[in-house]
Amino acid sequence: MSTAAPSHAFSAAEQQAVYRAIYERRDMRHFSGGTVADEMLQRLLLAAHHAPSVGFMQPWRFIRVRSRSLREGVHALVEQERVLTAQALGKREDEFMKLKVQGVLDAAEVLVVALPPGREAHVFGRRTLPEMDLASAACAIQNLWLAARAEGLGMGWVSIFDPLQLAQLLHMPKGSQPIAVLCLGPVQAFYDQPMLQAEKWARRAALADMVFEDRWGQSAGPVTAANGGATDA
Repeated sequence: MSTAAPSHAFSAAEQQAVYRAIYERRDMRHFSGGTVADEMLQRLLLAAHHAPSVGFMQPWRFIRVRSRSLREGVHALVEQERVLTAQALGKREDEFMKLKVQGVLDAAEVLVVALPPGREAHVFGRRTLPEMDLASAACAIQNLWLAARAEGLGMGWVSIFDPLQLAQLLHMPKGSQPIAVLCLGPVQAFYDQPMLQAEKWARRAALADMVFEDRWGQSAGPVTAANGGATDA
């Protein structure tokens, strides 16, 4: 059986670079200040803007938060929700409060990602799954994340905030929805493993527990080709 690479495959070095960005991307919480050059930020946003989207609806909007007072306002909303989240965790409240959950005041850049109003007009691919606007915007965030890692910048996705209060703070139109506060910028070092795993909050699940075959819950075992030939995992 032939094991030749598909004709459209990247070179081995290019493939390794893609996988390296995937495996070394981290949800960063510690930043070292500094700046992000405008041309680099433009590259990152362009990478985000080239994400796939259902029905080509492109449901992502980016608000660059440059005002210090607005940054402090965003930080206050995150801190408010951090306390409420801790209380909701019950027995893990004290443990959670020890975690660093954001770098809004420390990162070189803060970007708020939001879904725009009028999304209901996009029916293609969303008639039965309207949440595909959110899934599409998440793809844009992942594109930005991987590009940032390749550029040597850290990024953290903060979702601990009240969306209505954040929308009001940023004068967003009715029908829009903020989904992420992204902290972006230089870091001293990248975590060698996910921070929450290092802090023993959670761990990465085994891939075998996530892949089924033919029906829910039926283990797929090692990934194999349909004709029985083994493929690289």
